This record gives sequence, C-alpha cells and structure tokens, in this order.
Amino acid sequence: MAKVPGAVIAASGLVGGYGVARWTGRRPLGGAVLAAAGAAAAQQWRQRAGGKAAGALSAAYVAAFVGSHPLAKKVGAWPAVFGVAGAVALASWAVADRRG
Repeated sequence: MAKVPGAVIAASGLVGGYGVARWTGRRPLGGAVLAAAGAAAAQQWRQRAGGKAAGALSAAYVAAFVGSHPLAKKVGAWPAVFGVAGAVALASWAVADRRG
C-alpha cells in the first residue's frame, strides 16, 4: 500500500485542526488533530529525507501554525490557514516527498 505523502498529512493537519477547533468550539480538540497530523508527517519526513530534514519541516509546520494567527488578522482565518498549509505542503514536497 502506498504511503500518504507528508505534504498531504501536514496540510490536512493544519486545515483539519483549525476546522475541528472552529466547528466544535473546542480548541484543545483542534490542537490534538494538529499534533497527531504533525507527528505522522514528521515520521514520513524522517523516513524519506532523514532526521535533519524532518526537524526542519517540523519547525516549519509549527511556524506555519503560529504564523497563521497574525496572518488571519490581515486576510481572514480560512485564507490564512489555506495559505500556510500550502506553504508547508510545498516545502514538504520539495524536501522530502519528491524523493519517495
């Protein structure tokens, strides 16, 4: 069975985490989705590109989450989330996914 690319997992974690938090009104539940997807993506990145790349991409994932908050004040919540999810997905593809 083919593995789901880390780019898809990471982008889904950012979008899904926000969506769950927004629609349930429970931010910790959204955080759990975000964390679970981040851990799964990091595992894919480590397998495909090694520990240093996985660490850098994990840092980008966290930075995207943090950066989406001030960005949302300028462009709106959903555009900010989709923007950072796309950026992380692109970075993941460039660093790890295109290899596998």
